[in-house]
Amino acid sequence: MQTRHFDHWPKLPKKLIVPETSVYQNLEFSALQYPSREAIHYYGNEISFKQLLDEVKSVSSYLQTELQVKKGDKVLLFMQNSPQFVISFYSIMRIGAVVVPINPMLVTSELAFYINDCQIETAVIGQELQPIVKPLIEQTSLKHLLIASYSDYIDPQDNIDRPDVVAEPRKEWTEEQDHFRWDDAIKMREIVPYYTSKQDDLIVLPYTSGTTGVPKGCMHTNYSVQANTVGGALWGRISSSNVILSSLPFFHVTGMVQSMHVPIYAGSTMVIMTRWNKDTALQLIERKQCSNWTAISTMLIDFISNPKLTADRIASLIGISGGGATLPEAVGQKLEKLTGLTFLEGYGLTETIAQTHSNPTDHPKMQCLGIPFFDVDARIIDPITNEELGIDEVGEIIIHGHQVMKGYYNRPEENESAFITIEGKQFFRTGDLGKVDEEGYFFIVDRVKRMINSSGYKIWPTEVESILYRHSAIQQACVVGIPDPRRGEAAKAFVILNEDSKGKTSAEEIIQWAKEHMAAYKVPKVVEFRESFPMTSSGKILWRKLKEEESKLNQQKV
Repeated sequence: MQTRHFDHWPKLPKKLIVPETSVYQNLEFSALQYPSREAIHYYGNEISFKQLLDEVKSVSSYLQTELQVKKGDKVLLFMQNSPQFVISFYSIMRIGAVVVPINPMLVTSELAFYINDCQIETAVIGQELQPIVKPLIEQTSLKHLLIASYSDYIDPQDNIDRPDVVAEPRKEWTEEQDHFRWDDAIKMREIVPYYTSKQDDLIVLPYTSGTTGVPKGCMHTNYSVQANTVGGALWGRISSSNVILSSLPFFHVTGMVQSMHVPIYAGSTMVIMTRWNKDTALQLIERKQCSNWTAISTMLIDFISNPKLTADRIASLIGISGGGATLPEAVGQKLEKLTGLTFLEGYGLTETIAQTHSNPTDHPKMQCLGIPFFDVDARIIDPITNEELGIDEVGEIIIHGHQVMKGYYNRPEENESAFITIEGKQFFRTGDLGKVDEEGYFFIVDRVKRMINSSGYKIWPTEVESILYRHSAIQQACVVGIPDPRRGEAAKAFVILNEDSKGKTSAEEIIQWAKEHMAAYKVPKVVEFRESFPMTSSGKILWRKLKEEESKLNQQKV
């Protein structure tokens, strides 16, 4: 285990004692300590920790007594960010069942995979998703739907901007025998005792995005989730005095841990956004005096582009952190000039329930994953020989730590290839290429499968993208490999221009600029302008979809 990074360790203990209590009990403790403290702010409405806990007790009791959910059952949680998402998550854990949080952007055929994979019988859903889920009651193991409407938890008199889906009135499902109403669940008064969950009990099964194959459920326990919840609160100095802007989707592990579990553990206030909107985010930060915000780079790029943004409106922020993709240096510099804050990048995966690396507040580096988190042993190995590599040598990042999953659910063969044992320790193979510098900071290079081979030269798309972001006309960029008759492969850049540059900047100008700022073999052979990119709901650009579109075009030409 390398320890060079300890020279820049924040003024915190170097080891983390993971609580032996359950993630659910974090809510019990915070409600006991801060019963009247605002736990959730949701489009003008305030929910105290006492109310939050009371509703969790009611919904968990309803799930167990009315819908017959038992310990160990997998329960689908299929809704957007909302108080009901938080209540449902903790309700499911309270009775010893397992949360299966799924991207609310999926369509019926996609959702069927997850229900079949886990043999799910009960789903807790947002009412707008009922048409997507209903057909699966007859086609899969699904039997019961507990349906919530977001508008039940807003202040309708408040003038804050809110999405249509949040304002939509509650629908009635009187003719559907398998549909159950949220308002009936929270009225439940026969409260069942909570299950005393053990450290190694499975509590949540988040799925990988599926961008590299069939989605896989990652088995996480109280222990792995508590490690990053408690570690996240300690690293970010989060206490009951903090106010967190919760804009990342809760079904995704970063939003789940940093924007939901951490504030509940610390007794902080969550300011929940159902959908991302840069104007609403600005309004909420200013109104609620948000102190902390975990974002992803695409979200921050959009936020910084807001002409209404001024330093005084976000002066309450004391920490902005996140990951998902490297933040372009130009955007980071603009943020720092505006706020005096450095965007603290981190790194993690669904398999590690968010962070394994974070930048220390006292010595951060831009476009850097940071240093290994509490008790994490991270190394760089040759992906072919499995030999450990040295400083600045590019190889696969492998991780050993408290937060690593127990394995993939129902995937014994893939579990064999996902882990490697070195010096008696089991390491997870991330599939990400990176390097470590002389100070112990880790840097991402790219996905193993994303490399472009041009005449034998290795081109890493993220490196080319980071250079393109320095161009004043470029708002977003995504680079993929395309066939080239002479070089085998070449780089193609998909570009979204800033509003004031549209119609004024040509592809030829960008290619010429690139020739002056990067090695010749890295220069994109083609630049294509787009109005938008295909994105995951967690804000990552789906480069694979762009590559697939390009492959289809090339096949048609042939």
